[in-house]
Amino acid sequence: MKKYTSLGMFLIDFRAHKNMSQADFAAKLEVDIRTIIRWEKNQTLLKPEKEEALVDIAFVPYQVIRNLNAPVAIHTFYDFTLRKYSLSLMSNDIPEANWLKDKISISTDRLRTIQYDSDIKNALQCICLQPHIKKPIGIDVIKKALRLLPELNLIIFDNSNYYSGHSVFLPLSMECYNRLKKREIREEAITVNDLVDYKQLNNPVFYAYDINSDCNENIFYIASKLMRFFMHIKREYLYGAFISRLDSYSLNTQMGIRIVWQDDEQQLPDGSIYLPRFYEGSFAEFLNT
Repeated sequence: MKKYTSLGMFLIDFRAHKNMSQADFAAKLEVDIRTIIRWEKNQTLLKPEKEEALVDIAFVPYQVIRNLNAPVAIHTFYDFTLRKYSLSLMSNDIPEANWLKDKISISTDRLRTIQYDSDIKNALQCICLQPHIKKPIGIDVIKKALRLLPELNLIIFDNSNYYSGHSVFLPLSMECYNRLKKREIREEAITVNDLVDYKQLNNPVFYAYDINSDCNENIFYIASKLMRFFMHIKREYLYGAFISRLDSYSLNTQMGIRIVWQDDEQQLPDGSIYLPRFYEGSFAEFLNT
C-alpha cells in the first residue's frame, strides 16, 4: 500500500489509476476543472457534499477521503487494486490466523446479512474490481444464495454507514462444484439451478465467491462471523474458492485450505508472484485445535 499525506496526492493517483483526465473528473463531480486543479494542489478542501459524491463516483472507502480531506490530513495507506486502507505499516497486513481465532467471539453491529438491492449493488461493484473476474455471476444467483445461506452472505458498513465490505457464498451442488474445480466451467456460468439447500445434504459445499473489505478491522469481523458458522457445522463439508486478492493467500494456508490449482495464464496487474488460485478444504482441524 502507498502512503498518502494529502488529498491532492490521492486524487492525482486515483485519476492515473482510472486513466481519467482532469476534465473528465470535473464533469463526473459536476465542478469546473479549476476546482480539480485546486484540490490536487491542496489549495482547497472538498465540501461535505463533494466528499459523498467522490465516494460514490470513485468507489473508494469514505474513511480514506475523510482522513485526507482535512486541514491537517491523517496520513493513510491505500491500495487501489485491493480497495483497502490502513493507518500504519504495522496494520497493512492481515493478522495471523491464530490471532483471529483467539478473538473469534468478538462481533459488531455494523455487520449484517445482505438484504437489499443496494447491498447487492455495492458488493457487485467491489467484486468487479477483482482481476480474475471478467463477468460477475447473475443477480438472480446471489438472491437465491441469500435465501439459502443468509448466515454467510454478509455486508459490513463503517461508522458513518458507508459500505465497507462483504462476503458472498454460494451453496453449490457437488456436480457444479466439481465442474468448477476441474475448470470445465467458469464462475459466471453458475445458475440458480446449481444452488442447493445445504441443510439437506450430508456433505455440503460452501463456495466463497468473494470475501472483501476495505481494512483489516472489517475483514476481522467478517472472518469471525464466518468462522463461528463453520464451528457449528458438525458434519463433513467442503469450502472452495477461486481467489486473486493478494492479501488472503497466507491466511487461507494457515487455516488449512489447500491449493488445488493456479491460473498460470492470468497474471495479476501488479506483477506479483501470486496467481489466481483455486482453494479447497475445511476449517474443522484449524478451529478444533
